[in-house]
Amino acid sequence: MWLPTLPPDLAQLLAPNLQPVPLIPVIGVVLLVAYLSGAVRLWVGGQRWSVWRTISFVSGCILLIVVMGVGLEGYGYGMLSVFMFQQLTLMMTVPPLLILGSPGTLLLRATPHRGLGMTVNRFAFWGLRSRAFRVLLHPALMIPLFLFTFYGLYLSGAASALLQTWIGHVGLELLFLISGILFTLPLISADPLPVRQSHLGRLIDVFIEMPLHAFFGVILMMATVPLVTYFAAPPVSWRVDPLEDQLFAGGLAWSYGEAPTLIILLVLLGRWYRDDTRRARLADRRHDLHGDPDLDAYNDYLSRLNDRADDPAQKGQL
Repeated sequence: MWLPTLPPDLAQLLAPNLQPVPLIPVIGVVLLVAYLSGAVRLWVGGQRWSVWRTISFVSGCILLIVVMGVGLEGYGYGMLSVFMFQQLTLMMTVPPLLILGSPGTLLLRATPHRGLGMTVNRFAFWGLRSRAFRVLLHPALMIPLFLFTFYGLYLSGAASALLQTWIGHVGLELLFLISGILFTLPLISADPLPVRQSHLGRLIDVFIEMPLHAFFGVILMMATVPLVTYFAAPPVSWRVDPLEDQLFAGGLAWSYGEAPTLIILLVLLGRWYRDDTRRARLADRRHDLHGDPDLDAYNDYLSRLNDRADDPAQKGQL
């Protein structure tokens, strides 16, 4: 791993400095190239593909490459605040940008429907509809995973043990990215998922998740000793106070983690409103064309009651 020697400042944090094995930046480049290849294939073939979806996915890939391919990654090996910023970005900011790009739909549309492409399409569609994927997207798995990525990792000492090695460090970063994607997919994805939650169910999931990192941030800010022993002794040349750095990390978890969640919440409310409006319009159109069978039957029932009340013979029987 590469560790910087100069004290951290904005210039050092954002300076391009790839690790000896830049695994996650390479993943970001591969995703970017694959997505753009699919989008260009559709455009060249005269098919439509949303420019806004493309901008969203490309932005997510670029953010992933930058956050994991500049000085932030080196300082993240010794500063809890930098590592927390990377975690929140990987879990809360990058996934919505990637998912709003609808990469699953693009894969199904851009892959040739013959030869090897047919096999890829079938495998992709099977993966999207598989029982295993359904389990991964279930809130009963995702909410405990979110709890583990904050409270379980840091308060149990597991993070300190894993961060000792490059494999553990990068493995945690991949865990953050994957868990963020799995949590965000059922909320805002337009791809063909195995199960579609109701709008109310999605809002409940968001409201359950929102306080998780906020409360964790409060715990970090109130602690009087380093909670993560791995970050208790940053390099002397950095001139970083571990407790002040931990306080800043808690502030990030409390504040920065809320902004992407709020955006997701607004997206959910907007889609709920559009869906209800569309259903109301379709119902009105059906009523105009075919009437409302239930309402017509009820009106007919009332009409019969009224005729029976006006009929003298019926009145005599009564």
